[in-house]
Amino acid sequence: MKASLKAGLEHTRALAVDEERCIGFMGREGMVYATPRMVSDVEYTCRDFLLAHLDAGEDSVGAHVSIDHLAATPLGMQVEVKVRVTEVDRRRVVFEFSVHDGIDECGRGKHVRFVVETAKTHERLAAKRARAGLS
Repeated sequence: MKASLKAGLEHTRALAVDEERCIGFMGREGMVYATPRMVSDVEYTCRDFLLAHLDAGEDSVGAHVSIDHLAATPLGMQVEVKVRVTEVDRRRVVFEFSVHDGIDECGRGKHVRFVVETAKTHERLAAKRARAGLS
């Protein structure tokens, strides 16, 4: 992990709320940004931001998400996912985030990621697959 990763850093990503990001069980008129997709968008925004601050052979994995989905965002709107690093403790990186659709804050919360060495992660997963009889 590079020394550039520090508390206080911020990153923003704009996304279109397309059909893949929406619930579909209330018909076309009820298509709104789905909570699981908001979680995924937050996770990938944090991960992609972290990549610029990681060394070769490192990546990050999500460990915790706490989210309040505050307002419905209809199909076709744009959202901005804004993340801010609040803590860096060895390989543990804590983010606070907010999601805004231009009218309302539609989500906010906390996300924790751990920086991992990709090769070691692959080794652990191979060992677990072997124990499960999947190799």
